[in-house]
Amino acid sequence: MHISFLIHHAYGTGETVRTTFGLAGALAERHDVEVVSVLRYRDAPALELGPGVALRHLVDLRAHGPARDRADPAHTRPARVFPAADSSSGQYSELTDRRIAQYLRRTEADVVVGTRPGLNVHIARQTRRGTLRVGQERIGLDGHGRALKSALRGAYPRLDAVLTAGEADARAWRRGLRLPGVRVEALPSGVPAPRLAPADGSGKWVVAAGRLTRAARFDVLVRAFAGVVAVRPDWRLRIYGGGAEKAALRALIDELRLYNHVFLMGPANPLESEWAKGSIAAVTAGREPSATTAAEAMRCGLPVVAADCPYGPGEIVADGVDGRLVPAGNSAALTGALLALIGDDAARRRMGAAALASSARFDPAAVAGRHAALFAELLAVRRGNSLRDSLHRARGALVGGAYAAKYAAEHTARAAVRGVRTA
Repeated sequence: MHISFLIHHAYGTGETVRTTFGLAGALAERHDVEVVSVLRYRDAPALELGPGVALRHLVDLRAHGPARDRADPAHTRPARVFPAADSSSGQYSELTDRRIAQYLRRTEADVVVGTRPGLNVHIARQTRRGTLRVGQERIGLDGHGRALKSALRGAYPRLDAVLTAGEADARAWRRGLRLPGVRVEALPSGVPAPRLAPADGSGKWVVAAGRLTRAARFDVLVRAFAGVVAVRPDWRLRIYGGGAEKAALRALIDELRLYNHVFLMGPANPLESEWAKGSIAAVTAGREPSATTAAEAMRCGLPVVAADCPYGPGEIVADGVDGRLVPAGNSAALTGALLALIGDDAARRRMGAAALASSARFDPAAVAGRHAALFAELLAVRRGNSLRDSLHRARGALVGGAYAAKYAAEHTARAAVRGVRTA
């Protein structure tokens, strides 16, 4: 199969880039795979892309690159196809609309996979006939606003499949959008095995990572850690990532006098070496799925204390086996779960070993196999339908031809009879 991933931009280090690169690299071992970056801001990707994966871009916005795209008047006009309700819409324009449409109409890929809602809308509306149209949805349906849901309802019925991070999320999409004829499947993101030894559980560090947004609820984690410090002042918390809530979190840390215990570390790449320095991972997002973050920590041998939000961690973490689940937004419960693991070295190491073992299901090769099997099944169904349609048309032509011949013969005979009668 020729599989193409359409991504916002392939030159950062965010979760979408990490998971897309991992999946593309694993699929490339058996298939022809490319990553198409709508935007290009840098000369080279920040992350390593598998040797069998092709990378190209549609719009070049590098400050020192060719000025053609940056000077194009269409770049200053708002997009019409990419939905304004998508949070990245400010970076899209008539120019990106045009370039994406050109790519989708000319691609020779068997499968095109979108990696955010706005791109999925493009794929649904503009992909050439015959190509499988797949949209990834790594944020729960409830995480989308009313305007974006409306845009998706108008476009998503044209997709062949919608892929979600977990089964609970898949059920919400099936129930919430009601997409007849669209396959909605839960397929996890692939997370490669770390290239270093797993955590041994001896470091007195709790580690968290993600974009510093309100949805991540790192404020709950900071407040919970104040309770940890009151009992175990020898433990520390590191939070990796950048985002709009950094100043607010810094102010909260100062307010709670945790400046010697809680550290905002900024983005880190690779993150696996930072996970391995810790002994416990904390995942506190209250609504958005955080399954990939939990899986990355588990692959490094850390038990995960996670908020039991509707989508994500509950399908990743087995409570009491490889981590703990606590009510979302409950800082007291989070404090208790952290202290229970901090105070029990044997349980912490046992859960860490269990997390490492259970996380093998996120190996990119296994995840890629599930994606490839789904794509092959959907293509087979499509080709079978096309064959049936062709046979139906051919049968109709044959029947129509036979009827026309019969009618012509009968008409000729009737004309001959009329000729005899008038002679």
